[in-house]
Amino acid sequence: MKKSDILKALEKVGTSTAPNIVSGGLVRNIQIFGDEVIIDAESVSPTLQAKKKLEVDIITAIHNDVNVEAKIIVHVTVSEKAKEVAANVIKGASIPGVKSIIAIASGKGGVGKSTVTANLAVTLHKMGFKVGLIDADIYGPSAPLMFDIQHAKPLTIHVEGKNLMGPVEGYGVKLMSIGFFAKTDQAVVWRGPMATKALTQMIHDTHWGELDFLLIDLPPGTGDIHLSMVQNLPVTGAVIVSTPQKVALADARKGVAMFKMEQINVPVLGILENMSYFSPPEHPEKKYYLFGKEGAQKLAKTMEVPFLGELPLIQSIREAGDVGRPAALQEGTNIPLAFDEIARNIVSEVAKRNKDLPPTEIVRITTMAGCSPKK
Repeated sequence: MKKSDILKALEKVGTSTAPNIVSGGLVRNIQIFGDEVIIDAESVSPTLQAKKKLEVDIITAIHNDVNVEAKIIVHVTVSEKAKEVAANVIKGASIPGVKSIIAIASGKGGVGKSTVTANLAVTLHKMGFKVGLIDADIYGPSAPLMFDIQHAKPLTIHVEGKNLMGPVEGYGVKLMSIGFFAKTDQAVVWRGPMATKALTQMIHDTHWGELDFLLIDLPPGTGDIHLSMVQNLPVTGAVIVSTPQKVALADARKGVAMFKMEQINVPVLGILENMSYFSPPEHPEKKYYLFGKEGAQKLAKTMEVPFLGELPLIQSIREAGDVGRPAALQEGTNIPLAFDEIARNIVSEVAKRNKDLPPTEIVRITTMAGCSPKK
């Protein structure tokens, strides 16, 4: 094998910054030892997928055009320009003044995720934190109703020469929801790209000011909105909400797995169990496990993530959400105590995460098919 033949073969490997990796100066070194070839190349993209694709393309080109039996070792590094671009992308994705971004997710609908998010938001505010909430369920926004601000409209404010949206405030929490822009009886019938664009605008075109926590109430499942969120924001961590029954836990497992994927890599702060048990008002000491017992707690142990606590099935929590006054504000009951404990656990897990792990980076892939990323 000759170096000139290998270079000619590599001219068929394209790149986004030049006709091919040879003319683009991305082939840094070629060494030939008998039937073994060692190549040092640079990637113009910092993503794992781009580096792997470059490696495969180089091996394929040499096998096809030079020697099908050649043993090829490719060392791929990231170009300095790519590192600089990546740093700028990450910096630009963050929200000025927002310290921690927490995604509240569930694999299955109907587990009380939005109710939990609203109550955690007001609980964190009661604890003295500055809190914001993005209602990212584009097709079924519920925050306006749960905070009794259905008819409120975000105002336009001028910040450093730009026109931004001012979030609506409810019970001390700053809120943004697509529900502020649609009529209560108006269905949001959008394809995925329109929904993700709306989420991006709510994230980056809103003046959030100084926040300790920004909670993101995600829709059920693992779809476009979830991917758009991790592409737009360096999420500090995710909280998974589930009820104890197997059908909900199966989907919660998928939610945990999504955030743990190598391409996403968002720390899971823990699993929270909602509707753990029912206690009749006339017999508060009794517990009826209508949906199973300790299902989410066992799942957390199996998936090696923290268990954040359990919330009972109480009629007044539902009633409070329906009238727009979160149940965590009902002093003199046990409900605020339950949310207080979970909120403290979340704050503790955020502190541990920030101590032990580097800041989360945004995701730079555009689509996913099952569990395999596509470029």
